[in-house]
Amino acid sequence: MRRYLILTGGSVDFPSASVFMKKNCYTTAIAVDGGMNAAKKLDIIPDYCVGDFDSVDPDVYRYFQSIKGIRWEQHLPEKDETDTELAIRLALETGAEEIHIFGATGTRLDHTFANMGLLEIPMRKKIPCWLVDGHNQITMINSDITVRKEDSFGKYLSLLPYSDKVTGVTLKGLKYPLENYTFVKGNSLGVSNEITEEQAEIRIKSGELLLIMSKD
Repeated sequence: MRRYLILTGGSVDFPSASVFMKKNCYTTAIAVDGGMNAAKKLDIIPDYCVGDFDSVDPDVYRYFQSIKGIRWEQHLPEKDETDTELAIRLALETGAEEIHIFGATGTRLDHTFANMGLLEIPMRKKIPCWLVDGHNQITMINSDITVRKEDSFGKYLSLLPYSDKVTGVTLKGLKYPLENYTFVKGNSLGVSNEITEEQAEIRIKSGELLLIMSKD
């Protein structure tokens, strides 16, 4: 599987990120602007560096510039897309079959919410894409999915409507099951469910849900 790692410029919990990354095999790594700082700290040599490079530490920038083989995608600061969006589109264009993004959450809520919305881009192409931090793993779904309890990121599994309406939601293997339920935007019913069986089944007829697995 062509699994891509994207390191972008938000907060990265380095101990948990290191453990998570060691459990996965990445064929390609993309460092996004300030995410190059995280790549350096994690001893990751990216295959691509993407962005306008206005938030990367100058010493880190020079370090990666000195390494042969890295492909550079430099963009002007005045652009319509965020650097993270450009990295996601690059991953999809170069054959990603699964994407894990670190540094997509943090103190900048505008970037956090924007990055959660960007999950729609790979979802439309049926490419699994997860935002990962020390406490959460987030994806967007518009079709049926199964989550094994042993693969769950944390104790809690929440489902939040992203589209105005999500119809035919059926949940099995969870503490709070549902049958053919309709979520509407602003509905908090799906917060803090828990997997109680070996696996949880989430079925959707139409619409988009944010699936968030969390731990305290």
